[in-house]
Amino acid sequence: MAERAPHVLVAGAGLGGLAAGLALLRRGIDVDIYEQAPSLGEVGAGVQISANGTRVLFELGLEAPVRTHGVNTPDKEIRLWNDGRTWSLFRREGTGSTDRYGYPMFMLHRKDLHAMLVEAVRGRKPDAIHLGCKATGFEQHADGVTLSFESGERATGDILVGADGLHSVVRRQLFGAGSAQFTGQLAWRGLAPIERLSAQQRRLVGTNWIGPKAHVTCYPVQRGELFNFVGQVDRDDWRVESWVTQGSVQECLADFPGWHAEVQQMIASCDRLYKWALFLREPLARWTQGRVALMGDACHAMLPYLGQGANSAMEDALVLARCIERWPSQPQEALRRYEGARVERTTRIVHESAAMARTFHNEQLADNDSAVRYIEAQWSPQSVGERYDWIYGYDAVKAPL
Repeated sequence: MAERAPHVLVAGAGLGGLAAGLALLRRGIDVDIYEQAPSLGEVGAGVQISANGTRVLFELGLEAPVRTHGVNTPDKEIRLWNDGRTWSLFRREGTGSTDRYGYPMFMLHRKDLHAMLVEAVRGRKPDAIHLGCKATGFEQHADGVTLSFESGERATGDILVGADGLHSVVRRQLFGAGSAQFTGQLAWRGLAPIERLSAQQRRLVGTNWIGPKAHVTCYPVQRGELFNFVGQVDRDDWRVESWVTQGSVQECLADFPGWHAEVQQMIASCDRLYKWALFLREPLARWTQGRVALMGDACHAMLPYLGQGANSAMEDALVLARCIERWPSQPQEALRRYEGARVERTTRIVHESAAMARTFHNEQLADNDSAVRYIEAQWSPQSVGERYDWIYGYDAVKAPL
């Protein structure tokens, strides 16, 4: 007798939850995704999709929309905060992302990536996404799991996936709320129309400007029509962890005194700037219990210094779908295999992302001579390979289960 395909419930319709839903639907596994928001949308601005993430998106059938809406950036650069001197990350060895890792790197607007995932999920199952469904808890029983909502409604399936982010209701019931430690840093983000910037800034490249107490990550998004700015600064007087708190251009400029004119220009060119405090959460050693599993920020929230939050969530999604496909009638075994395949890698990324803060913000960058020596050491071809090859070269399609 053929094994029955399970019915999977996903709490959360962010990038990770939608990617999980799509990966499962493409394998003939029924999915319902429950989102607390009354309408779909994605808060945020740009997102870097490195080769490991591109591999997942192409596997999910999204190559065409990614190429349409994204900006293919074959190289990334390091630039010195005050004089703009530039070092290539990948082209110093004559190779770009595709040559080195097998897949290109794309810069996308989060709303474009979110929209293409929504469209693909609904193309497979038009009524898969349920809005206004705020999860309050779940119950496991011998042959399934039931998810409860604030409205009093309930949904029952064979497996529950908690893709409900930093403040996950599913995680809290499984393992407790956990704690977060303030890093002493805050981040700024904004978008600027590309025509407001110089020709130098419009190049199709991702850039990290680095300095003694701050750094800036910037790149074009939305088919090259917009320019994404993210600035992270050592500052301990703002501890609000919200993506929607608006700041001013003047306040942001005050966090980057003496920085290169191009940095000043990109800040001044943003229509709106938002700020949020950066908190570090210890990744969970366990993600699963019975028929319930966590993914993405719910179990391994990352600081943005390696640009792997969205990429790791999408890797989770594909590996999870592969495990459920492999063990369709054994949900606990499928989830155990998923956890085993992912915990070590994501834990390492969480820790190395946190450690990168002091690499990007370093006092040796205050003096031009020591800055050059520091950058040549920290971003030499060997250092770049050691730092990024294991991340970008990962293959979620074939990783052992």
